[in-house]
Parts: sequence; C-alpha cells; structure tokens
Amino acid sequence: MNIEEFREYCISKKGVTEELPFGPDTLVYKVMGKIFAITPLESETFSVGLKCNPAKAIELREEFEHIVGAYHMNKTHWNTVNCEKAPTKQLKELTDHSYELVVSGFTKKMKLEFDNLSPIK
Repeated sequence: MNIEEFREYCISKKGVTEELPFGPDTLVYKVMGKIFAITPLESETFSVGLKCNPAKAIELREEFEHIVGAYHMNKTHWNTVNCEKAPTKQLKELTDHSYELVVSGFTKKMKLEFDNLSPIK
C-alpha cells in the first residue's frame, strides 16, 4: 500500500479529517478530533504511527520486524508500521484497530455526535 492508497483508506472512514497540525511534514488523521494515524511526509520510507492496545502492541513488535514503538509517541499505546514491508491486509487491520480504539474512547456526547454523522458513501 502506498501513501495515496493509505490516505484514501483513512478518509473513507466515518468522521475522519486529514490535517497538518504539526507543520507541513506530518500528515495526521483524526476521528472526531482525536488522532488515530500519523505519518511523516518527508521520510525516505513510508511509515505510519497507529494507536494500539498495549498488550497487542508488544506482541506485534515481537512478531514483526516492520512494527516498532512509535517515535515521538507514547510507546505503550502507539506503534510505527513500515508500510513498505507490511502486507496491505495487515496495515488495514492495524488502521481499523487504531480507529476503533479511538472511537471506543469517546465521551457520551462525542459518541452521540459520531452516531449522528452521515455514513461515508
């Protein structure tokens, strides 16, 4: 999966925005204002930081060389995935996991707003 395919996959999800809050070199995907994916744009290798359940994060790092603790993020909750080495199916699954973790942490008010959003077509 390349960065354009990843971008399309992320923005196809309900409630997602694409932003550059840290400057022009870091692309961020948020659901209802909460980050679930972050990728540097000026890197030699396409990689993405994804939120992850802490126990699963450790398991993934131990099993796959292309998954490491996220740089500049809380390594308990974030992994960096080398997208050039990760199979597309795995990258989509990890992106979905990150998105779902963020959505599951919404307050009641945010959950109600999210539930009332129009589904992506």
